Amino acid sequence: MASITGHTITVEPAAVHVRAVHEGQVLADSRRPLVLRETGCPDRYYLPPEDVRTDLLSSSDTRTHCPFKGDASYWSLPGASDLVWAYPDPKEEVAAIRDHFCFYATEVVPD
Repeated sequence: MASITGHTITVEPAAVHVRAVHEGQVLADSRRPLVLRETGCPDRYYLPPEDVRTDLLSSSDTRTHCPFKGDASYWSLPGASDLVWAYPDPKEEVAAIRDHFCFYATEVVPD
């Protein structure tokens, strides 16, 4: 757990099945996501690259910086910019999310 002036981030394995779908196409399906919980933000699932259809994604020029996680890179689909992001070199406190993909729209699938 990282905590900086009242800002807390935790990363842990999530015992859920998650899927990312865009316009009916499954982009990711994982039974081994990490859940990142951050003060003031919704829970986010970070998926291992083996569970993501990276062949469908195109690298974007977009880069963002989070003072708590580091620098993020983004990927897009045709007609859907910056749909997914990852931290190739995250801060040490959240090192577990390195190279895991996070989608804006991820659903928990009931098993």
